[in-house]
Amino acid sequence: MNGHRDSWRKLYPFESHFLDLEGVRYHYVDEGRGEPVVMVHGNPTWSFYYRRLIMDLRQSYRVIAPDHVGCGLSDKPQRYDYTLARHIANLETLLERLGLKKITLVVHDWGGPIGMGYAVRHPDRVARLVIFNTVAFWSPEIPWFLRLCRLPIFGPITIRGLNLFAGVAALVGCRHRERMTGEVKAGYLSPYDSYANRVAVLRFVQDIPVHAGHPTFSVLQAVEGGLAQFRGRPMLIMWGGRDPVFTKRLLQSWRERFPAAIVREIDDAGHYVVEDAYERIIPWLREFLEKTA
Repeated sequence: MNGHRDSWRKLYPFESHFLDLEGVRYHYVDEGRGEPVVMVHGNPTWSFYYRRLIMDLRQSYRVIAPDHVGCGLSDKPQRYDYTLARHIANLETLLERLGLKKITLVVHDWGGPIGMGYAVRHPDRVARLVIFNTVAFWSPEIPWFLRLCRLPIFGPITIRGLNLFAGVAALVGCRHRERMTGEVKAGYLSPYDSYANRVAVLRFVQDIPVHAGHPTFSVLQAVEGGLAQFRGRPMLIMWGGRDPVFTKRLLQSWRERFPAAIVREIDDAGHYVVEDAYERIIPWLREFLEKTA
């Protein structure tokens, strides 16, 4: 692993941009020109997850991919409001500052509620939606290992101390193991190389609204309540079928809410669906963007 510590950088050949959020640096990629495509990542990934899509689409589009505060190349303050509401507000500030309109919104994992949290507040600015394994609505289907990681002592030790959450996610999330080379794995794990730098990884897990009394439950409920206004918007869903967290039952929930959506099921892909199937995803995505222009 040490031999690959910085080798991932050639896989991520993008200029870094930073937005100052009251003294906290919020990192984002801004590549290419044209209609904006905004890619919102989850936990424990960062904009590195979208690198292949960014490199392809920047030839024809302007691609923006932020790193949530605490993630990727953004600052990782130890005392911070790491909540869904704050992440939505940060994305909102960035996209307002950039003055973007006719956005194609691409979301994965926690990027679903964060990105759709922005969308339901600014539906006039979102033209199209691209959904990878995620939710933007509450579900009682929270796996036992996520519930375990929320425990007061177990969570900090395993997630921040041993880095098991990010490490295991890199192995299990990518079903085509040969793709998780030393360099790629280093890319995923490099931002989370210390106890301090793993603060947001834990806080995301703790912010999962497991019941109606959780502070984030009402925020997610508001996002869910605003989804119906996008029924008429073009939507492409690309779903990894071997995801232990975002299961096919959750895909069915998307289908029921958006019966007109184009759905591409990728049976051999896991949670890191872009890593597993980018060769198929890029042509599907380009076709979708061109046909719905």
